Amino acid sequence: MPQHTLAAEIVHTGVGLHSGNTTKVRILPAPPQSGRYFVRVDLPAAPMIPAQVAAVSHTVLSTQLGTEVHIRTVEHLLASLAAMGVDNARIEIDGAEVPLLDGSAKIWAESIAEVGLVPQAVADDAKVLEIREPIWVKHEDAFVCAMPAAETRFSYGIDFDLPAIANQWYSWAIRPKSDKIDSSFMTEIAPARTFGLLHQIEYLQKSGLIKGGSLDNALVCGQEGWLNPPLRFANEPVRHKILDLVGDLSLLGNFPLAHFLAYKASHNLHIQLAQKILDLVVV
Repeated sequence: MPQHTLAAEIVHTGVGLHSGNTTKVRILPAPPQSGRYFVRVDLPAAPMIPAQVAAVSHTVLSTQLGTEVHIRTVEHLLASLAAMGVDNARIEIDGAEVPLLDGSAKIWAESIAEVGLVPQAVADDAKVLEIREPIWVKHEDAFVCAMPAAETRFSYGIDFDLPAIANQWYSWAIRPKSDKIDSSFMTEIAPARTFGLLHQIEYLQKSGLIKGGSLDNALVCGQEGWLNPPLRFANEPVRHKILDLVGDLSLLGNFPLAHFLAYKASHNLHIQLAQKILDLVVV
């Protein structure tokens, strides 16, 4: 299979969920075998941060890459690039956090579809991670695992005390790689927005988090229901969890042929599974 990059650049500006800072992102075509990587153009020498598991440094409420030079909340953008077949991309950003935009991956996915993909004249000879037996990690009643399968599928379950969310499950399979955009990601997963719980907001704000969060870029749920309906899907929260999982597992480079199953998991568990896959799988 050939690799693919973007046919043209993509530019978006917005506010970061946790920092509250406005940043500009330019996603540019990149050469074959270069992978997906960030470039901090606001810093001297424009340091590069690879979108790889080894670069993960923080997983509290988002995924951060890099340490002294870092980039935070990368999961929605990376999910869009990986799920829609962009193997190689240079992501230039003038700050430390990817903008949240509308709280989903919808704008990223639509932009990728608009510019299209270009096949690159090189075989995709990257090592394929082969899942031969179940691999899993857990914490209390939360878990995420990878199981041998005939397709790459992501299934997720969540369970909240709030009646408006309660118990939800959803499953989605990525389309086999080709030079065509995966429209199912655009319609089923990308539009699902991040969500928060009303009773946790004050604590998170006092902890220096969600400074850029608002009812315009995140769903908020309380005991009486959603503060800012309507939802895009009846089960929008669990679809968003699949979006996060896809973004975190994109740090493997190529998605293994596996069924990924998660329940009440987190960015931390997602990344633990990715690392365990790299440690244990046969290539």
